[in-house]
Amino acid sequence: MTDTIREPDASPARRPASTRATAAVAATKKSSPAARARRSQKPNPYINRELSWLEFNARVLFEARDERNPLIERVRFLTIFASNLDEFFQVRIAGLRQQVAAGSTSKAPDERTAAEQIAAARTRVLELVADHSAAWAEIRRTLVSHDIEVVTYASVADHHATLRQRFIDEIYPVLTPLAVDPGHPFPYISTLSLSIAVGLRDPETGESHFARVKVPQILPRLYEVEPHKFVLLDQIIEANLDLLFTGMEVVEHHLFRVTRNADLAIEEDEADDLLMAIEEELRRRRFGEAVRLEVERSMPEATRAILLRGLGLRDEDAYEIKGMLDLTGLRDVVELDRPDLKSPPWTPVTPPRLVPPDEDEPADALAAIRAGDILVHHPYESFASSVERFIAQAVDDPEVLTIKMTLYRTSGDSPIVRDLIRAAERGKQVVVLVEIKARFDEEANIVWARKLEQAGAHVVYGLVGLKTHSKTCLVVRREGSGLRRYVHIGTGNYNHRTARLYTDLGLLSARPELGADVTDLFNVLTGLSRQRTFRRLLVAPHSLRSRFLELVQREIDHAAVGHEARIVIKLNALVDQPSIEALYRASQAGVRVDIIARAACSLLPGVKGVSTGIMVRSVVGEFLEHSRIWGFENGGQAEWYIGSADLMDRNLDRRVEAMVPVEDHDARARIAEIIDVLLSDDRRSWELGPDGGWRRVEDILGKPGTCDTHEELKSRALISISAASTPHRPRAGVGSLDPRA
Repeated sequence: MTDTIREPDASPARRPASTRATAAVAATKKSSPAARARRSQKPNPYINRELSWLEFNARVLFEARDERNPLIERVRFLTIFASNLDEFFQVRIAGLRQQVAAGSTSKAPDERTAAEQIAAARTRVLELVADHSAAWAEIRRTLVSHDIEVVTYASVADHHATLRQRFIDEIYPVLTPLAVDPGHPFPYISTLSLSIAVGLRDPETGESHFARVKVPQILPRLYEVEPHKFVLLDQIIEANLDLLFTGMEVVEHHLFRVTRNADLAIEEDEADDLLMAIEEELRRRRFGEAVRLEVERSMPEATRAILLRGLGLRDEDAYEIKGMLDLTGLRDVVELDRPDLKSPPWTPVTPPRLVPPDEDEPADALAAIRAGDILVHHPYESFASSVERFIAQAVDDPEVLTIKMTLYRTSGDSPIVRDLIRAAERGKQVVVLVEIKARFDEEANIVWARKLEQAGAHVVYGLVGLKTHSKTCLVVRREGSGLRRYVHIGTGNYNHRTARLYTDLGLLSARPELGADVTDLFNVLTGLSRQRTFRRLLVAPHSLRSRFLELVQREIDHAAVGHEARIVIKLNALVDQPSIEALYRASQAGVRVDIIARAACSLLPGVKGVSTGIMVRSVVGEFLEHSRIWGFENGGQAEWYIGSADLMDRNLDRRVEAMVPVEDHDARARIAEIIDVLLSDDRRSWELGPDGGWRRVEDILGKPGTCDTHEELKSRALISISAASTPHRPRAGVGSLDPRA
């Protein structure tokens, strides 16, 4: 897991109806399980997307409460839960509020209106926030026994003089108290910032006043008063308010926090310069509509009413927090140098095919790829010695003419982007599609786009109305009398930081058909090509949905004549209604369906007559399960696909996505083994029941689990090193989805 989980993307207020619905989709909608359920008064076989996502965050919170996890890892899960919930309000709740404001009467597949979804989400959030606070109180007590303390200001009286001086020297100069009265309108309060509401009394007139003090985000949240003993910045400020309001009596002070709508409203077809339009919207985002107010439990109703009125919120938009507000501030604890309280650090191994014969020389990645497809699995296998090595070698190779890449999310110190800049400076043709609409990464991507342009790279921003989410790279090299194309197609971003935290797959290949497909895809993205069909790639928004439905129907046809029929899907989210209804039809036809969904899943398994043949699991643990995999038994001629797309309407209809068939025998066998491990996990795995509730597989089995996916795959990665010297013999891949078959 990591602090940057981005699942709530795609505001529900901005969903234009797809103009690309296939006949299969239309047929699906005519007699959906939801429609049949309404006619027969049976329970609706759909789980609300927002509530399902909140249950994912509940699974994250469970990891914080699980005493088997190292103590500081438990703190890390607390911060992840908090940042996840922030984004949920910034995007999902904000979008639902826009629907309500617009008077929309549309309903989600589970028949809830936007207002009903907001109300149901609030009920669950209140429970989760209470559990979150209780978990922190429990962990805080346990930290003390390990000589780590987050204490109150009042409890460190011996340090008050020192802290007051630090306040004067380090904190006071960056504070700006803002009064609220007829001459001072209610101040703008930036999103996710902590503030102190201060009640004041003028001793000369007896008049009461109200002011707001922002807790500076540029300062550390925790101040160390003794080794590993911390006091909160906000409490230091509160204890010294008399210095800010000289001559006034401080009557009360209470902490609060505001969350605002983070959606960007870009009219791309009317923008002359998309980059400038995005920059302007980023400036406006700071002033987005408030959607949530978090307050200390001690705040009086009158003070809360002032804040709600000033922010344009209602009582139901306020959330009382018992204890510390904004637990993302505990990242300082997570970063402490206490290896005894953390998971052992994992060092990714070099993929066996890319281990150099001489340890003092880098691997010849291009030669290895020419010998046959290479499947890489991060973070078990090194991103640096595979994908980054592939790009770096292409930059340094004088025979490489062109490098093309899509960038969705990357890091501020990206080695890959620096290599692309180096390639452009060396005169190679470098083409980069930078997705500057990637939520919360817009500013960073704009910076890289400008640096790439300055170096001489061709930078484009994609297609109007579509985000480019595919993870693709193309290298064109002069070999002999012709050109050879090398490609990387993956499930995860070109980001060396998340590659150590997210599980992702990537395929490195020199297969001519894939090279031709990726070339054509870049022509679509950078030029005026309207190509909709490809040789091997499945590309959204054109062929991905229709092909997925065809593959599901093929399994139904196999089952009808007694052939082996099974579907395996691993993804981040499964909420697309036509896809779910196709899987329901497959289950009813006797097809076994196994789904591994990390976050939101609207499909309801185990419902008699609808989905009895479907199992849904979710794995939450040390790493964030990010890879997308499709598997189809196909009557004993199994097919595997990997790529960037989740089964969500946004991915299938409003994004450029790419899924690639995996055809090498060894690569397919590895994917089958990965799926087998995930489905065998009884330590970190949860199972979704027909009542819509998630249960630990451990609890279902009634005994402690012994198979932890992430530990098992680490062990297998270490074992794979011994195979580094075995020559690769490309073989076509046929057979079963089951690695034991």
